[in-house]
Amino acid sequence: MVKFDTLSIVIPVYNEARTIHQILDLLRELELTNGIAKEIILVNDCSTDASAATIRAYAAQYPALGLRLLEHAVNQGKGAALHTGIREATGDYVIIQDADLEYDPEEYNLLMKPILKGFADVVFGSRFLGGNPHRILFFWHSIGNKLLTFLSNATTDLNLTDMETCYKLFRRDIIQGMKLEEKRFGFEPEVTAKVGRLRDIRVYEVGISYYGRTYAEGKKIGWRDGFRAIYCILKYGLLGA
Repeated sequence: MVKFDTLSIVIPVYNEARTIHQILDLLRELELTNGIAKEIILVNDCSTDASAATIRAYAAQYPALGLRLLEHAVNQGKGAALHTGIREATGDYVIIQDADLEYDPEEYNLLMKPILKGFADVVFGSRFLGGNPHRILFFWHSIGNKLLTFLSNATTDLNLTDMETCYKLFRRDIIQGMKLEEKRFGFEPEVTAKVGRLRDIRVYEVGISYYGRTYAEGKKIGWRDGFRAIYCILKYGLLGA
């Protein structure tokens, strides 16, 4: 059994004032296995709504939660916000959490299971594994996800079912030891390719739930990001950049 003290939760935020308090409520109420502590790091990527003010008000209301809010003076993209949060993390392990309500923090304990049992160093949460609920949305979006995962697997020799998942859990020294470059949604294929190159790293996948949003509900990723993902798969996976 592997024991560790703290899980760092990195949350990129861009115009999430409407839902950010709800995800923080879930994190505040979450009890991690073995009494593991939570370090919650939010990175406001120059939101144009009241995201920052909402987070500050929440932090003032619940000081025991110890929220850390980091600010970007200009909008740089989700990947750049993750770079900032990952760099500042001090926990033994680091997990990525979107600021919306598509993923359920209650499932951190599922993701940590292969780590606590001593089997894994990195764990991906797959929306396509197991019997957990997932919202039925866009056919072509799901085909695109599977195509990107297939291309990623072909270049990394990993056997993932969901490369584009938000839920990725890393041993902190692994993720902080990577030179990460992609500032937008290219973060996912880049970090996956760089994990795949670390042959002594044990990678696991765990089935998770997915409560997807429509574009009207605030979903931000689009077809241009899909083309960028293909570029990143080739650059970091095939060419080893």
